[in-house]
Amino acid sequence: MLIVGNGQAAATAVQTLRSHGFAGCIRVVGSEAHLAYERPPLSKTMLSDPDAGVSGLHIHPADFYQDAMIDLMLQKTVTRIDGERNMALLEDGQQLSYDYCLLATGGQARQLPDYPYGDPHIHYLRTADDALKLKHSLNASSRVVIIGGGFLGMELASTTQMLGANVDVIEAADSLLARNAPGLFSEWLAQRARRAGVTLHLGAKVLAAKLQKTGQADAPVTLSLDNGRRLEADHLIVAIGLVPNTEVALRSGLAVCAHTGGIKIDHHGRTSMPNVFAAGDCATRINAETGEFMRIESWQNANEQARVAVQAMLGQTPAAASFPWFWTDQFDCNIQMLGATTAGLQFVQRGEMDAGAAVPKFLLLGIKDRIPRYALAVNAGADLRALRPLLEKGIPIDPQAFGDVDLPVKQFAKKTTAAAI
Repeated sequence: MLIVGNGQAAATAVQTLRSHGFAGCIRVVGSEAHLAYERPPLSKTMLSDPDAGVSGLHIHPADFYQDAMIDLMLQKTVTRIDGERNMALLEDGQQLSYDYCLLATGGQARQLPDYPYGDPHIHYLRTADDALKLKHSLNASSRVVIIGGGFLGMELASTTQMLGANVDVIEAADSLLARNAPGLFSEWLAQRARRAGVTLHLGAKVLAAKLQKTGQADAPVTLSLDNGRRLEADHLIVAIGLVPNTEVALRSGLAVCAHTGGIKIDHHGRTSMPNVFAAGDCATRINAETGEFMRIESWQNANEQARVAVQAMLGQTPAAASFPWFWTDQFDCNIQMLGATTAGLQFVQRGEMDAGAAVPKFLLLGIKDRIPRYALAVNAGADLRALRPLLEKGIPIDPQAFGDVDLPVKQFAKKTTAAAI
């Protein structure tokens, strides 16, 4: 078994292979120098905890690979897959044979040409080394400008503001999380961010940017916005999304989705090349409900797709993937989501959406024809778990009963399920 990539999906794949009884050779080829590590903490505890290091983020301890007899090849790059010979070709000229190959190549931060990667005042956050560079650059008096008001951008805004930095966020859309969250929540998050001291520039774009040479008295970075504002920053963070790593797939002739940029896979992770599978941020599959190609960037999706692909590689019938779930921590709130927002949803609220509360707690349920399709919980993870079966089974609900805070969510879920039987 050859696994190309050494991120979350790869780490799940090797563990799944051994736990399902595979005793043969497993090779993992990864371009980074580090063992596989968790990426969600990079924008949070990795920056905020002075003692946090890469070793604390490892998904598996170092001795796991030795005990599980995993051939780990770090700082190596696969350039092409030869499907006719079942062979992977490496940048250094090595050739690795395989019976089955899993592409778990992940992605890289989307870059802007005007903001060069590697400049000491320009930051992108995708790798542990990116996080360490940013961490060592920040101090309590830093002026930070973040381009991008998505999940990563707002996590970085929350963390850097908590560290004492003066933070501005530039978002081209008119709202935060425009593609991933209902407008009602986007407005609430904007209010909470502003209350925390973050300055938001929504519906704004950068007209011009200038980088000063190190050592000059002026701010290292100055930006002119199309709303007439001029911002000065010690550090500029670009957080505008991810580009899937599909170079090896394209060179090898695998089908890649023109819309999402991901490697096309079926519901078991198979690509267009025999015996080659893909999973995680680099993979695109068809949404069973909409019939559209969909690429999901999340911790849970990487784990689920890797598990499904490995079971299929082993000739087993994989269990269905879990209902999509995502979480983020920002501005002293744990935010969790089930499903995805789609057009035509009616949102029902439970609890008070007080942006100024010390610990706000509320739920939003997106329904269509009384059937819940999407749920969002702020500091209410236990309640979200109770609602999960309703979404997974498509059980109709009573919107008025859901909004009744005097009825515990667990009881609401039980009554709703019983009424549907």
